[in-house]
Amino acid sequence: MARRDDRLEREVAEKLAISMLAMIAEEPETLGRFLVATGLGPANLREAAHEPRFLAAVVEYVLADESLLLTVAERCRVRPTMIAAARLRLDEAADGE
Repeated sequence: MARRDDRLEREVAEKLAISMLAMIAEEPETLGRFLVATGLGPANLREAAHEPRFLAAVVEYVLADESLLLTVAERCRVRPTMIAAARLRLDEAADGE
């Protein structure tokens, strides 16, 4: 039963990270900074979005910019602490692979 709960938490964290990535992609300037920071190009982005380690990096990127964090939290209707918790869960998922 604990595994199912963990899986649900991971799924929620992944969905939140994917929502954040979509928000980043909506803003060309923010997307450009994100691509420079990650070293990815637009062609790699879709493929990378399936990797827990990449999703954790998306959340980390948002956490590193307070203004972006507050905007994302408001648009996702979550507390900033929930975004930090998602990062921890995605880090755990990436370490488990």
